[in-house]
Amino acid sequence: MIVVHHLNNSRSQRVLWLLEELGLPYEIKRYERDAVTMLAPPSLRAVHPLGKSPVITDDGQTVAESGAIVEYLVDKYGQGRLAPAAGTPERLRYTYWLHYAEGSAMPPLLMSLIFARVRSAPAPFFVRPIARAIADKVMDSFVRPQIKTHLDFMEGELGKSAWFAGAEFSAADVQMSFPLEAAASRGGLDASRPKLMDWLARIHARPAYQRALEKGGPYQLMS
Repeated sequence: MIVVHHLNNSRSQRVLWLLEELGLPYEIKRYERDAVTMLAPPSLRAVHPLGKSPVITDDGQTVAESGAIVEYLVDKYGQGRLAPAAGTPERLRYTYWLHYAEGSAMPPLLMSLIFARVRSAPAPFFVRPIARAIADKVMDSFVRPQIKTHLDFMEGELGKSAWFAGAEFSAADVQMSFPLEAAASRGGLDASRPKLMDWLARIHARPAYQRALEKGGPYQLMS
């Protein structure tokens, strides 16, 4: 039995979605973030030394990292589903988006979250203006321009095909869900990029996505 070590409001939500798309049985072991630090609980380190989610266990194997989990599940259980055929241009795009999601799209979005917290963090009154000025400078000079560049790029790519890997929905779309939901939540993604917003609406309407939400619990990235 596949066990998903599921952290609330995290990347593990898309693992549940993928499992629902594949129609696989699985068990959820739940973990809650610390309400103050928003970090995963120490108990996750018993599953994987880094103590982060997502992690799955299956047939005695422990698999961490979203992209590795997606590849593992599709390769082992997909039976040709949710991945384009090897050697095709679509397969190359599929592989690219699997890695792009965390390797390129997420870093500036994570930086945006970090500097927002720096700006609002408690500090002595004489330090607060300095911290805010530094955070604003980094956001204006680097983070926001980077996010814009990536959103413009993704908008353009979805002008080439309905889904990220081509004409058919694939696990690359599952992998891309987290950065784009994060961008819609806190990265400035809005109706000015209609193809990305339409893509979000289409993935959210999928029955497997809805079933994963019901099983995974509240998912605040969508709020």
